[in-house]
Parts: sequence; structure tokens; C-alpha cells
Amino acid sequence: MKVLWERGESAVADMVTATADDGELAYTSVLTTIRILETKGYVTHRQEGRAFLYSSSVGELEAGRSEVRHVLRRFFGNSRERLLLSLLGDEEIGAVELKRLKEAIAAAPDDDSLDHEASDDQAQNDEVMEAS
Repeated sequence: MKVLWERGESAVADMVTATADDGELAYTSVLTTIRILETKGYVTHRQEGRAFLYSSSVGELEAGRSEVRHVLRRFFGNSRERLLLSLLGDEEIGAVELKRLKEAIAAAPDDDSLDHEASDDQAQNDEVMEAS
């Protein structure tokens, strides 16, 4: 995906060449990965002559958020707290990174505004359920 985000539309051979610095990847491995990504909706292709040119159908930020939500559901029971505590318990976290995390937490909305938003969301969900 990074190759497609950085280079834009690319043929599989171009992606293999672009990833050569990361180690030798076989053409078939890249093709298989691209086809899986296409099935999941992350990549699209168009045909030019005999070649397929692939491009990203989602932005990097959107894809990252989607994957974090997937990890959050799959490994942390949808608990952001458990995810954050896992990250904080990682021995590789540096002082600068830890400082930025603390600042982000301090800048987050307080509980009162989050509770109000959550109750508004729940009320909207209840209305939808009653209507259906």
C-alpha cells in the first residue's frame, strides 16, 4: 500500500522494483497481496494493454484507522484503554513518544462532554431501532 500511496498507479513489476530495498519479494507474492487488497476494497485496477495498473482506493489515514479499529476489536475487546495500556507497557516506548501520548491524553475532551455525546448517540440509535 505504501508504494501505491507514494508512487500512485503502478504495475505489479513496478511495485516489486519499488520494494527491492526492503528485501527481495517475488512477483507472485506481490500479485497475491495486491489481489487480496483489491478483494478487501483497498485497491482497484484498470487494464492498459495486457498490463493491470493498480491504485489505492483508500487514503493512508483512512486505512490506518480501519486497521486500528480491527486490532482494537480483535485483540482488545474494543477497549481503547486496554490498547493504550498495552502500548504503554511496551519496553520500546521512548521518553519523547511517551511525552506526546501524555499531551494527547491531556488535550482530549473531558468525561462530561464524552458522556453527553455518548448519550446523544445512544438516543439516536434508540430512535433508529424504534423506527425499524
